[in-house]
Amino acid sequence: MYTKNRIALVSSLMLLMLSCVAPQNSNLKEGFWLAELQTLNDKYLPFNFKMILDEKGKYTLELYNAEEIIYVDEITVKKDSIVIKLPVFEGYIAGKFTPDSINGVFVIESLDRVVPFSAIFGINERFADGKTPEYNITGDWEAEFSPNTEDSYMAKGIFKQIGNKVRGTFRTATGDYRYLEGVLQGDSVKLSTFDGAHAYLFAAKVSDSIMEGEFYSGNHYMAPFTALRNENFELPLGDGVTFLKKGYDKLEFSFPDASGKMVSLDDPEFENKVVVVQIMGTWCPNCLDETKFLVEYLKDNENKDVSVVALAFEYAKTPEAAFKAIDRLVKRIGVKYPVLLAQYASSDKSLAEDKLPMLNHILSYPTTIMLDRKGVVRKIHSGFNGPATGNHYSSFKRDFYTYMDQLLAEK
Repeated sequence: MYTKNRIALVSSLMLLMLSCVAPQNSNLKEGFWLAELQTLNDKYLPFNFKMILDEKGKYTLELYNAEEIIYVDEITVKKDSIVIKLPVFEGYIAGKFTPDSINGVFVIESLDRVVPFSAIFGINERFADGKTPEYNITGDWEAEFSPNTEDSYMAKGIFKQIGNKVRGTFRTATGDYRYLEGVLQGDSVKLSTFDGAHAYLFAAKVSDSIMEGEFYSGNHYMAPFTALRNENFELPLGDGVTFLKKGYDKLEFSFPDASGKMVSLDDPEFENKVVVVQIMGTWCPNCLDETKFLVEYLKDNENKDVSVVALAFEYAKTPEAAFKAIDRLVKRIGVKYPVLLAQYASSDKSLAEDKLPMLNHILSYPTTIMLDRKGVVRKIHSGFNGPATGNHYSSFKRDFYTYMDQLLAEK
């Protein structure tokens, strides 16, 4: 087991390496690599990346999850040591390498998490070839995680299988598990994703209509799940589960931006505007997907009376670290709207509710609140199903644009 002292040592080594200015070592082989993270129960979560060395001797890599390609350009190499800083999120990989292997750890310091990591050169398949698939799981599945427990929750599996290759995701009431990729071999399906925050592995036995297995998150969490093929299954909508409590008629807050300025909805920049308030965290992949969407929406509607403001609930342990994470998100994604620090040192939803006492509860990150020109809360939506959900995401986009146009048309 990794201790906080080990995390501190890894962090110190990373800082030492980053402080050294030296030519990068060109011994790492260019091309496709297979990486693995060790989860619980001695399971391994695989993913692929492509290592690239440019004409200036700088390494970058492309990390693959189904249709998603994540471009990583913060790689520091010194002698036989390497640090790979994943974009936007806090997590990083630190290790030792030979020309065709890397061994080390994946670290998220604020959560005190360290996951063993290894990678070998020359393999571009996520999972090794195996038995011919006995079934095809293409379609929709009604899934329950941690069944028959107080932690039980429902999800909708959405999969497409070609040959033995499977892609898809699980949608939940609070968001989706993003881009899953894997194989079905015989009667066994394996799916995984890694994006610098999510490190998910799903392993299950399947038949034509039943799926039973386990869901692993890093090396700190495991939950059983069952699923039944059900093309008619739908999750409840995320609208209305969070609402203003009796006795409150408006949303109010005052939180600092990176300059220390306190920002509230009473400020002139929000006057007579349709306002979208995004409750989020920089550590949250579904929040990242929503942030990219909101940046896109504002770009498409830059001449309209719309303002967006984000309230960040961060698990970084100091305000300085929290604002550093916010600044990283803002610069990486090109966020033009204010991102305020609502809370640091914890992303616990009950603590978040204390900061916004007019809300009955906060079910998920992100939660999106839409206000009309008069500052009246018109809609609150919990969760976000992003581009990995395909048609669901397309439908959400259409509905969002239409609803915003309706609010903008009101005087």
